[in-house]
Amino acid sequence: MFKSFEKVFDIIGEILAVLLVIVYALLIINSNFNFLPDSVYNVFEVIRAYGSLVLVGVVGCEAMSKRNFLFQIIFLALCALIVVFLFFPDTYSQFVNIVG
Repeated sequence: MFKSFEKVFDIIGEILAVLLVIVYALLIINSNFNFLPDSVYNVFEVIRAYGSLVLVGVVGCEAMSKRNFLFQIIFLALCALIVVFLFFPDTYSQFVNIVG
């Protein structure tokens, strides 16, 4: 299912990884020097919370492109489960408390 998209997932995963490293570095530096405006800080916090999930999904799709159809379906079902449960407010608040 994903075989033709393997290179696309690889490139997107690399870009996301670099962006997440930059966001994490800026947030860590900001914790000591407090130079980010509140609006930028809030955007970076959202990227921090959801970016790692997106990165895991993209890298997982790249890995599943080499596997058979059954593993791809199982992976996509688990990704869908994560996305659906993030829409519940209690789940989101617990997730933020664990990650943050």
